[in-house]
Amino acid sequence: MTPSNNTPADHSTAAPAVEADNGLSRQDLEDVVERVLSRARAREADAGERADRRPEDSGSAASGPLTGRARELADSGQEHSQHDGEQQDLDERRALRRVGGLSTELEDVTELEYRQLRLERVVLAGLWTEGTLEEAENSLRELAALAETAGSEVLDGIVQRRLKPDPATFLGSGKAKELRDVVAATGADTVIVDSELAPSQRRGLEDVVKVKVIDRTGLILDIFAQHAKSKEGKAQVELAQLEYLLPRLRGWGESLSRQAGGRAAAGEGIGSRGPGETKIELDRRRIRTRMAKLRREIAAMKPARETKRLNRRRNSVPSVAIAGYTNAGKSSLLNRLTDAGVLVENALFATLDPTVRRAQTPDGIGYTLSDTVGFVRSLPTQLVEAFRSTLEEVADADLILHVVDASHPDPEGQIRAVRQVFTDIDAQNIPEIIVLNKVDAADPFVVERIRQRERNVVVVSARTGEGLDALRERISESIPRPETVLDLLVPYQRGDVVSRLHDWDAEILRTEHLPEGTHLLVKVREDLAAELAEFAPEDAPGFGAESA
Repeated sequence: MTPSNNTPADHSTAAPAVEADNGLSRQDLEDVVERVLSRARAREADAGERADRRPEDSGSAASGPLTGRARELADSGQEHSQHDGEQQDLDERRALRRVGGLSTELEDVTELEYRQLRLERVVLAGLWTEGTLEEAENSLRELAALAETAGSEVLDGIVQRRLKPDPATFLGSGKAKELRDVVAATGADTVIVDSELAPSQRRGLEDVVKVKVIDRTGLILDIFAQHAKSKEGKAQVELAQLEYLLPRLRGWGESLSRQAGGRAAAGEGIGSRGPGETKIELDRRRIRTRMAKLRREIAAMKPARETKRLNRRRNSVPSVAIAGYTNAGKSSLLNRLTDAGVLVENALFATLDPTVRRAQTPDGIGYTLSDTVGFVRSLPTQLVEAFRSTLEEVADADLILHVVDASHPDPEGQIRAVRQVFTDIDAQNIPEIIVLNKVDAADPFVVERIRQRERNVVVVSARTGEGLDALRERISESIPRPETVLDLLVPYQRGDVVSRLHDWDAEILRTEHLPEGTHLLVKVREDLAAELAEFAPEDAPGFGAESA
């Protein structure tokens, strides 16, 4: 309890006696009492501030435990709009919930069927090797969001300032022991490290903290495995998981025993000479065989996607790809522009399979709009390679809508991370529009700062619909448009030609109905101009001459 305001006066009445015993003056005693009261008031104010602090603002690695919902996943009101459709896939995903209160190690065989539903309690650990402390804390908050998306409960987090990772335990022996104490105090059963660990570092850290240790790559792969829906997506995720698992296989006991042929098991006869294949070697061979089969299956699925893409190219249909950081609102934007009804969830990597929908510019020019998998900092190379066929939708596009979460603490960091992936897939030279989404929840100063740094920026809100008309206009200006001008006279019995011109391939400037047929002044693409040459006779009436 904080002392009352009368305390200094009460103590001051005894000042002469104390002064005689200790040699302290009355002024000295008043100063001591004031310092004590100041510290008490400061502690009380600090406690009140922590109580009023929002969960998403609390708990960076340096300031306290990562409790509450991660800031990247904070609720901001209504999750879906009427453009998102019924979201039946979301109901199916949420039908499987993880169950808390079950330990990591099974104590009863009846728990076996619930093991996949276990809610893991995790502690996060990261290194601050470069940049600012704020960047290190943002990275750890993003790791907390990834862990929550995977179904974990984040209990605490630590960040260590270190020039480079320790080759044995990643964190160093002292910080690893401190992490062990945090794990014991919180009752956690898993440690997640905000980096990719070498197999030796993972083993060394597990030996110290005495619980399961996974790294950022393993966590992202787990989320992908949960959210993959299509046959191709599941094959791509499995291939990435096997590539990650292969150098991390561990064996002990019977796993290191060797296979023997012939009568070697009895210790005699032919076949007993030389070492046989160990169990772990057999496992590695089986993994390589499975990986080769998955690569063949993914290669067999590729022609179907390429055929659809070639058909669009043959018809000269412009392609626009929506790309960006995970949970930036790409699927919500696709639903707003096309009413596609794609799954929308406030989670990282909610949608993995690409979705292609037809759209039109305000003046009627058709194009395709494709939603792609989201990106993240330090995206595992296994995923980039496994999902290369999916990412080709971005590399082959005529225009990229680079969606950025304007309300994120570090939107510029998101832009850099996504552009790094663009470089990895050879898409860095494709025209790009920066779409600043979630502007209704963003800081206007941050939005203006990005607009000053980037050349082609549109500010929108997929939730409220703000700025979508401006985005449609910018898309219309940026996609390849018809350039060849034709003066056509189409007989009335060839209504199919007029219908086609209204549908995809042309921009109709003027229309006039004459006794001979439909008189059109159009802009078409060069490949279509040859097909329409028969309807452009030299003696066809011209709009200009008639107007004159």
